[in-house]
Amino acid sequence: MDASPSYFDPENLSSREQYRRYRKRQPTSSISPLLGNSVSKFSEARLLYEGNNIQRRQNAALLLEEIKQEVDNFDGDGPEGIASKAAGSAKRLATADGYAASGGLESGRTMANQSLKLCKLEEDVLADGGESTFSLFASLLDSALQGLMPIPDLILRFENTCRTVSESIRYGTTGRHRVVEDRFMQQTARLLLDEAASWSLLWYLFGKANEEITEDMILSPTTSHQEACQFVSTDHTAQLCLRVVLWLEGLASETLELEKKVRGSRVGSYLPSSGVWHHTQRFLKKKNDDPAIVRHVDFDAPTREFAHQLSDDKKQDELLLEDIWTLLRSGRLEEACELCRSAGQPWRAASLCPFGGFDHFPTIEAMHKNGKSRTLQAIELESGIGRQWRLWKWASYCTSEKIAEQDGGKYEMAVYAAQCSNLKRLLPICTDWESACWAMAKSWLDVQVDLELANFHPSRLENKHYGDDVNGSSVLGGRTSLPSAGPECWPAHVLDQQPRDISALLQKLHSDEIVHETVSRACKEQHRQIEMKLMVGDIAHLLDLLWSWISPSEDDENFIRPHGDPQMIRFGAHVVLVLRYLLDDDVKDAFREKLTTVGDLILHMYSMFLFSKQHEELVGVYASQLARHLCIDLFVHMMELRLNDSLHVKYKLFLSAMEYLPFSSGNESKASFEDIIERVLARSREIKVGKYEKSTDVAEQHRLQSLQKATVVQWLCFTPPSTINDFEIINAKLLMRALMHSNTLFREFALISLWRVPKMPIGAHMLLSFLAEPLKQPKDSLLSLNEQDVSDNLLEFEDWREFYSCDATYRNWLKIELENATVPAGELSFEERDRSTAAARETLNSSFSLLSRDGSPWLSAVHSSLYDSIEQSYLELHATAMLCLPSGECMCPDATLCTALTSALYSSVSEEVVLRRQLMVNVAISSRDNYCIEVALRCLAIDGDGLGLHEANDGGVLAFIMAAGFKGELNRFQTGVTMEISRLDAWYSDAGGSLEIPATYIVRGLCRRCCLPEIILRCMQVSVSLAESGDAFDRRNELIELVASSDSGLLQLFSQQQLQEFLLFERECTLFKMELQEELFMSDV
Repeated sequence: MDASPSYFDPENLSSREQYRRYRKRQPTSSISPLLGNSVSKFSEARLLYEGNNIQRRQNAALLLEEIKQEVDNFDGDGPEGIASKAAGSAKRLATADGYAASGGLESGRTMANQSLKLCKLEEDVLADGGESTFSLFASLLDSALQGLMPIPDLILRFENTCRTVSESIRYGTTGRHRVVEDRFMQQTARLLLDEAASWSLLWYLFGKANEEITEDMILSPTTSHQEACQFVSTDHTAQLCLRVVLWLEGLASETLELEKKVRGSRVGSYLPSSGVWHHTQRFLKKKNDDPAIVRHVDFDAPTREFAHQLSDDKKQDELLLEDIWTLLRSGRLEEACELCRSAGQPWRAASLCPFGGFDHFPTIEAMHKNGKSRTLQAIELESGIGRQWRLWKWASYCTSEKIAEQDGGKYEMAVYAAQCSNLKRLLPICTDWESACWAMAKSWLDVQVDLELANFHPSRLENKHYGDDVNGSSVLGGRTSLPSAGPECWPAHVLDQQPRDISALLQKLHSDEIVHETVSRACKEQHRQIEMKLMVGDIAHLLDLLWSWISPSEDDENFIRPHGDPQMIRFGAHVVLVLRYLLDDDVKDAFREKLTTVGDLILHMYSMFLFSKQHEELVGVYASQLARHLCIDLFVHMMELRLNDSLHVKYKLFLSAMEYLPFSSGNESKASFEDIIERVLARSREIKVGKYEKSTDVAEQHRLQSLQKATVVQWLCFTPPSTINDFEIINAKLLMRALMHSNTLFREFALISLWRVPKMPIGAHMLLSFLAEPLKQPKDSLLSLNEQDVSDNLLEFEDWREFYSCDATYRNWLKIELENATVPAGELSFEERDRSTAAARETLNSSFSLLSRDGSPWLSAVHSSLYDSIEQSYLELHATAMLCLPSGECMCPDATLCTALTSALYSSVSEEVVLRRQLMVNVAISSRDNYCIEVALRCLAIDGDGLGLHEANDGGVLAFIMAAGFKGELNRFQTGVTMEISRLDAWYSDAGGSLEIPATYIVRGLCRRCCLPEIILRCMQVSVSLAESGDAFDRRNELIELVASSDSGLLQLFSQQQLQEFLLFERECTLFKMELQEELFMSDV
C-alpha cells in the first residue's frame, strides 16, 4: 500500500484529533449547514406546473412548446410505479426516521416528499442502467441544500437509493434484454451495491454521531463491559475499529434482508431439532461397533473420544454452522443463539453468548440493551473485572485450535476463532474482502479492549514485549503485552497477528499470506480503494484517486465526454459535496485546499456530463457549488451550446441557473445570474472567425450573423420562477437588460441594413418578436426600478420598432417591384400594378410618420447626453468592421490599407478640429479575424459634444467621421468602399484611457446620420416609381420642405453624395411628371 502522506501520520493520534471524524451527538434539528440557500427549487416538472396550479407564462411560444412537451411525456410514461425500496438498516436509519417523525418538522417533511415526488420512479426508468440515479441524487441533494434534511441523513438516503436502483436492475430486467445487455445491467447493479457500501462507510465514519455514556447508565462498582464501552468511546483507534465492524456487519445484514425479500426465506430457516444427530443415534441403537464413530451423542464426544458422528449428521452440522457463521458475520448474535437452540444445540448457544445472554459488544447500544443488570457485576466482584470473560475467550481459543488439529469443520473453527481474535483460523474462511476486513477489524478491536481491561490486574502484568507481527512492526503500536501463561493473557502469536494501525490492517488485506487471493484481488477494485482511503482518513489522496479515474486523457480535446464510468463521476461529485459540509470545520488546510481545487474539477466534470446527457435541469444544483469563475464559465459555455435548441431545453437551463444562483452578486466568491448573462451578452457581440471568399456577399453574411446575436436576448425574455425572492423586481431587471441590449443591437443592425435589397434584417425582427410579449405586461415594476435610463430605453425601443416597420414596408415594396420587373410591362395585370402602388403609398405614409413627428424627433439623443465631469473627459468610439466594395465583396485588409484608412478618417475633419479636439485615430487588423479591422477614435469632450446637452442631435465629431466611412464617402480613400459594422460602442474615458460609462448619444447620432437620409432617399425612390407609373400621389414637395427646414435639422445629416442623389431623384420625378402632362395634353388635342 502507498505510504501515507507526510502531513498524516497514522501513529500520531494527536494529529488526527485535530480533525476528529466522530462528531458529538447533536440534537435533531431541521437547521442544515446550508440553510442560507434558497427554498425548494428542484423540479423539471415545474416547467409548467407549480403544485396544483398552472404556472403563468408570459411567453406564448414557450407555453405552447411546454404543453406539447407535457403531452409527449404523458404519452411516454407507463402506468405503473416502481416497486417499494428495500428496507435499510434499522440502526442507521433511526436518525433519519426520527428526524422525519418529529412534530416540529411536519412542514419540512411535506416539502421533502414533494421534492422527491418530482422524479418519476417508474419500473422502466429504474431499469435504465442506473441513469435514474442522476435525478434521484439531485433531488435528494436539493432537499439537503434547502435544509430539509441533515447531511448525515442525506448520506443514508444516497445509500438507500443505490440499493433500490440496484435491486430494480438486478431483479426487474430478467428476460427483457439480450445476453450481452443483461450482463452489462448486472454489472451496473453490482457497482451500485458497491457504491451503497461506500456511502454506508462514509456515514459510519463521518456521519454517525459519537454517543457518550450518560450518568444514569453508570454502574458502581464498575464492570468490564462498562469499562470497555468507556475505552472505545474515548480511544480514536478503537472507535475507528468499532465503526468499521458495525459497517461491515450492516452490509452483511442488508444482504440477508435482500435474500429474504427475494427468496422468501433466508439463513436460519430450519426445522426444530435439525442439529440433533439422529443418524448417529439410530446407528448406536443398532449396537454397531465402529471406532471412528462416537459412542455417545453429547456435544463433547468427538473431542473426548477422538471420533466423529456419521457423515449425514456431520454434513447437517456443517450447514448449521455455516448459517451460524453468516449470522455472526452480520452482527446477529441473538439470532445465531436462537438458531442453535431451535436446532437442538443449546449448549452451542451458551458457548457463543456466555453470562446468560449478556451482550458484551462495546457499544452504548449494548449498554442500553443490558440495562442495569447486576449479574456481570456480581460475577466480577468475586473473580475480578474481566477474568471470567478472558476464561471464556481462552476456551474459545482452545476450541478453535482443537478443531483445526482434528481437521474439523471450517465454519465451526471460524465461529470460535472469531470470539478470541484467532486470525490464523479465521481468515482462511473469509473469501471476500468484506469478511476479511471484518475479521481483522473485529479481532483488533477485541484485543485492544482486552488489553485495556488487563490494566485492572496490575499484579499479574509483566513487562514483556512479544515478537514482531507479519510485517515486522511492533505489536499494537508498542503496547505492553501480557505473558503467555495465565488466564489474563493472550498467546503471543495471537497478539502478533493483530495490526499495529489501520494502515497495517489494510496492508495485510493486500499481501498477507493467510489472506485468500480473492481478497487481495478485490483490493484493486475502485470502491474497495475508496473505502480503504476513507478508513485511513486520507481525504486528499481519495480526491486525487477519484479525479484520476474520471478525468479525460491528456490528448482528449473533448472535455464534455469523460472516459470514466458515469456512476463513478456522479459518486465523486456527491462525495465532494458531502465532505465539504461534514469536514469544513475540522479538516486540515491541505484537505480544504484539495476539496476546493480537485473537488471543483470533479463537480465541473459531473455538471458537463449531465449537460451532455440533456439533464440541463440538474446542472444548477452542482454548478452553484463551484468557484465563481468556474461557475460562470460553465454556464456561459452551456448557454452558447444550447443557443439554437428548442425553447423547452433553453428554459430548463435558464431555470437551473435562476433557481440555484443569486440574481445579483452579493458575494465575491459566488457567481450570480447577472455575471453569467453579462458574459453571454458580451461574447455574443464578439466577431466569429469565418472563412471568406472574394465572392462573399458581406451584406448577407452580416444579416445571418445578426440572427445569432439576436437569439441571445431570448435568455432575458424568459419568465423567472415565481418561487424566487423578489420575483417582480428580478423580472423587471431582466426586461430592462433585454431592452438595453436590444437597443444596442438595433443600432448595429440598422447600420448594416442600409442596403436596398428585399431581404429583411432578420436579427432585428427576431428581437422585436422576443420583446413583444414581455412588453405587453404592466410596466409598473419596470418603471419602479428608479433607473435613469429606463424611460430612455423604452422610448428608443419604440423608435426602433417604428423604424423597422418602415424598413419592412419599403422592402416589401422593393420585392414587389423586382418581381414585376421580371414581367414585360404590357403583361402586368391591374392587380399587380395596384399591389405595387398600394405598397408604395404605404411606404411613403409610414416614412412620413417617422420623419415628421412633433416634439420628439426620431432617436433623439439630447437628454441622454447629459454628462458633467470635474476632470477632463474624453470620448471614444470603438468599431469592428469589414471593408466592402460596391459589388458586395469583402476586402482583406493589410497594413497599407489600414494606414490609408487612418489618413482618410483624419482628413474627414479640418486640422483645426483635429488639434482642438485632440483627435486620435487608430486602425488595425483584428486579432480574431484577419478580414476585420478594429477602428478606435478618441477626442476631447467639450460643451455640446460630450458635456451638457447635445442639441445638434447628430452624434458629434466622432459620429461625423464614422458616418463618412459607413457611407463610403471618405476623402483620399478608395471610392465606394464602405465599412460594414460588426460591433460599435462609444464611451466616456478619463485622461489615462480608462473607460467609464457608455456615451450612447454618439451611436444614436451616428444612426440618425446614416438612417434618416437613407429613409428620405428611399421615399424619393418610391416617389420616382409612382411618378413613372403615372400615379398622382406625390409627396416629394413635402420631402423637399422637410429636408430644407432648419427646424428638422435633417439637412446637416446628408453627405454631399446623398444630396446629389436626392436631387437626381427629384429631377427624375419632375421629368416623369412633365412627360405625363405632355401625354395628357397631346391626348386632349
